[in-house]
Amino acid sequence: MTGLTKTLASLALLLVAPACTSYYEIPIETPLKPKLDVSRFQRVLIAGFVAGGSDDVDANLETARLLRSQLRSESRLQVVDAEVLDLLTVARNESDLDYADGEDANGNGNGEIGDEDDAGDLSEEEIEAYEHIFANISYWRQLGEEHQNPLIVTGTIHFTPHARAGMVTSEREIYDEFGRRRVVPVRAYRDRRGFVLSPKFIFIDGRTGVTLYTEQHREEVLYDASSNTPALSSYFELMDRLVPSFLGALSDQSIRGSRILLK
Repeated sequence: MTGLTKTLASLALLLVAPACTSYYEIPIETPLKPKLDVSRFQRVLIAGFVAGGSDDVDANLETARLLRSQLRSESRLQVVDAEVLDLLTVARNESDLDYADGEDANGNGNGEIGDEDDAGDLSEEEIEAYEHIFANISYWRQLGEEHQNPLIVTGTIHFTPHARAGMVTSEREIYDEFGRRRVVPVRAYRDRRGFVLSPKFIFIDGRTGVTLYTEQHREEVLYDASSNTPALSSYFELMDRLVPSFLGALSDQSIRGSRILLK
């Protein structure tokens, strides 16, 4: 009986022990190094962007304002307060000089920009024709000299309406004969409308005019066709997804989480 008693006591102890064990959660933070070494820079200049797409949003101006605001609060670099450049005009003028005696970037052969570009609704393919401005080392070096050799942020921004039709899953509440509520998924074919944002961020050394780093994104948001979401609201919604990645190129970021430990 003594052996049986010891066995039963051991089993009882094993059953009681988990009930007495407590757990506690501790926050953890994992630092992430910036993608770009900016230790040699003291200042950052958001110069401007070659923008296209919807006329409802001035993507060049809004992007420059937003990034400047974010960098002022999240980066050690001093943000240069300067007028936002109209890089599309700068690139067009450069194209006029380069193609004045031959065929231009659009194949017109007259050194002029096509009439479709004057509308301000450039497609992504048309924007690519102006990306030669980012390879103009002397232009960026001169701009850097004017602002004490900062890190220059520029690039392209394309923001345009988008539509898509397809199957959409939504949730619907149903009640059985006993009045019990249940949520079930329902699939239906719907037309949806929204916007696509495609930015390319280019980081240039203001001392040398050389490109240091480039990153490209593409985000889209879709709404029910009956909704009337303003273009500017959609723009900020999409930029909100991209800002953390942009900041991660310049400053230390961290991932916050938690861990469960036994007490």
